[in-house]
Amino acid sequence: MSEYKKRVADLLLERKLAGKGAVLIEGPKWCGKTTTAEQHAKSILYMDDPSKVKENLVTADLAPQDLLAGDTPRLLDEWQIAPQLWDAIRFEVDHREGYGHFILTGSSVPLEDEGENARHHSGTGRFSWLRMRPMALYESGESNGAISLKDLFSAPEKIYAHNDLSREDLAFLVCRGGWPAAVNMEKEIALDQAFDYCDAIAERDMSRVDKVKRSPERVRRLMRSYARNQAAQATFETIAADMAANEPQTMDTDTISSYINALRKMFVVEESEAWNPNLRSKTAVRTSNTRYFTDPSIGTAIMQLGPQDLLNDFNTFGLFFETMAVRDLRTYADALMGKVFHYRDSDKLECDAVVHLRNGDYGLIEIKIGGETLIEEGAESLKSLKNKLDTTKMKKPSFMMVLIGIGSTAYRRDDGIYVVPIGCLKD
Repeated sequence: MSEYKKRVADLLLERKLAGKGAVLIEGPKWCGKTTTAEQHAKSILYMDDPSKVKENLVTADLAPQDLLAGDTPRLLDEWQIAPQLWDAIRFEVDHREGYGHFILTGSSVPLEDEGENARHHSGTGRFSWLRMRPMALYESGESNGAISLKDLFSAPEKIYAHNDLSREDLAFLVCRGGWPAAVNMEKEIALDQAFDYCDAIAERDMSRVDKVKRSPERVRRLMRSYARNQAAQATFETIAADMAANEPQTMDTDTISSYINALRKMFVVEESEAWNPNLRSKTAVRTSNTRYFTDPSIGTAIMQLGPQDLLNDFNTFGLFFETMAVRDLRTYADALMGKVFHYRDSDKLECDAVVHLRNGDYGLIEIKIGGETLIEEGAESLKSLKNKLDTTKMKKPSFMMVLIGIGSTAYRRDDGIYVVPIGCLKD
């Protein structure tokens, strides 16, 4: 077995276990939740072990405390197949001393109403939540990590780093994604993993997540439309219109809503919330979420695209690169106890990512595939937004950055804006 390489989630899990009785790790299948949890657990229960799943479910009903017995932290993997364990764990946490008793992992959100098995308590004060995603480029070893997001909040006068990723490398990494199992595979086999993931969603998982039977082909149509509308604030009506224009069969908005909600429950999509700052003007801030897959490879796979397709169409390449960049920024922001938002107002001024920390510090980031024209466009957009902010009522931005995919170096412009290739970035 190869040596385990720590990820941002490992550091966060250690921190959360020190302050709560139980930690729930959530995220898409194949992103490494179980492997990460196993590194910290002293005993493990695999709820979906085929040889014991029926026995586990019966025990969860009749004597759930028996499943919780073991050295701590005790891992309950895929706990959500027996949602009644939630209340049993909450009870145990209340009646044990100390912290760090349980780790729960799950690749879908359990149903809100499970009849007799429904959760009766929220878990407030007993549980902490940890969101995992496919690997960011620094975690998978593809970013050299020469530029730290944390350091940028100190606004260094000068930065410099060389980017080791070519445009061909970047196109491959977008299509491969950050799936841990794919990182060390041969390239062609690694590219298959996202296609297999999409097949699993369409053929099986979408009908299991909330026990609603769904047509695999309709799932694929919806996901293709979502891919065409990624990085946009597309409404259900917009997606319906897109499907009418591009797909052989359409869906009504209620059906689209239910499908996207199911994708959320499986952590296949993770939308970016709107940032609402104090502005000098009375410009209205748009509050719609921006739509992203949790990993760019989901979008390329559902659209049947490979690295060469992206290299032949840089507009499409740019959209999928933005999804990758947001994925990485979210992971790095997590390490700083921060969160990633987006900004758009009624004047159509946008900012792709705002990394906001707990102490109120924030950085403004435009995401561009690369090239001087797009970099300049991103820089002008950042300066326009900075000029709109009412810094008598809020802090000034700690930094402004154009995060690029294709480019040889990281540097600070004369206007103070950083230009950083994603292949140089870390938390």
